[in-house]
Amino acid sequence: MKAPNILYIHSHDTGRYVQPYGHAVPTPNIQRLAEGGVLFRQAFCANPTCSPSRASLLTGKWAHSCGMLGLVNRGFSMSDYSQHIVHTLRDGGRYHSVLAGLQHVAKDPAQIGYDRILDGDRSPEQVVSRTVDFLKDAPSQPFFLDVGFFVTHREFPEPGPDEDPRYCLPPAPIPDTPENRYDMAAYKASGRILDNSIGAILEALDENGLAENTLVICTTDHGLAFPGMKCNLTDHGIGVMLIMRGPGGFTGGKVCDAMVSHIDVLPTICELLDIATPEGVQGSSMIPLIRGEVEAINDQIFAEVNYHAAYEPQRAVRTQRWKYIRRYSNRQKPVLPNCDAGPTKDVWMQHGWQDRYVAPEQLYDLIFDPNETHNLVDDSTVASVLEDMRHRLDQWMDETADPLLRGPVPPDPGAQLNDPTSISPPYALYTVPLN
Repeated sequence: MKAPNILYIHSHDTGRYVQPYGHAVPTPNIQRLAEGGVLFRQAFCANPTCSPSRASLLTGKWAHSCGMLGLVNRGFSMSDYSQHIVHTLRDGGRYHSVLAGLQHVAKDPAQIGYDRILDGDRSPEQVVSRTVDFLKDAPSQPFFLDVGFFVTHREFPEPGPDEDPRYCLPPAPIPDTPENRYDMAAYKASGRILDNSIGAILEALDENGLAENTLVICTTDHGLAFPGMKCNLTDHGIGVMLIMRGPGGFTGGKVCDAMVSHIDVLPTICELLDIATPEGVQGSSMIPLIRGEVEAINDQIFAEVNYHAAYEPQRAVRTQRWKYIRRYSNRQKPVLPNCDAGPTKDVWMQHGWQDRYVAPEQLYDLIFDPNETHNLVDDSTVASVLEDMRHRLDQWMDETADPLLRGPVPPDPGAQLNDPTSISPPYALYTVPLN
């Protein structure tokens, strides 16, 4: 049997806010994908910021381990692009690698090492058109096709007739106000565009006889671009959609409740293809989960933030029951430039968000406090849990040679940053000297 093709579809800032996760965001094509594949209900990114999240998935390594500390468009880069999955697939399985649309892990996509880059802008229409044309004339050798969409990133489009703000509910951390209902309606309009785009690509797979032998991986980088979500280490920030459909048992509309991380994707692909997993990969294959051989592959997952628009060093460890977050700067107020501008941010700002206290340590009971609002760090009844979670995080940081152990993490030379005391990403920008 021919080795399966791999179609990696990724979006910006979607979290789990699509139909198959139970949210009132109609995405019938993503729903169809889930009904034919495997839906991971407890999937998490390794870093809830754009470039580090994707780099972790594509290398199977934590963001600080693969060297992606901040945003490509702000001057950051991976330490070595030979870590990227395209090299693993080329060396191990002779895969032809193709990029269509957004990639967000290199300033110049030619740095990465794709065999072919489909030229054009990043509009959904152009990305779909280029992808469909490729699938009509796909090579005989197996391919890895990377299809990246800028939606559902801000700014959102105007809501259409099917996204009436009067009947929208904002996501869990956000109060139900007219402004926030409108903001969520606009997100749903963006989700509609994403879903239609994915549907056109899935249809092209079917029409060209490629669906049966193609592993489709559909995911996003991190949570929604709303306050308290993207760039945060609560589940609102690190929880992501992850749907996989194709050979190797990724069929049947199964739902997996085991915790998995984006860094588990690369070793999963390697085991599926029976090729060597690169040295240094830190994730675990999900194949034993899919085969029903185990109930879990992770008893804990980790996540981090270093740089987004501004420096905001944080680390977190999550188990099925508990979440522990530790912040590493002296600032105990929100880092506002790390939240994209929008109506919902305006509402929070009007009510004094900029003056809210942010605790340097946070412990949450995910059973009784799934929205992570009641910090238990000072609760003596869970002191042993706190010590255990601290130890787990310390051990991970030590084992992965986390640069935070040596003090503040320096930015890449030439990086463009915001002062943490500024309000929005476009303002107070400065450039790190090259020397």
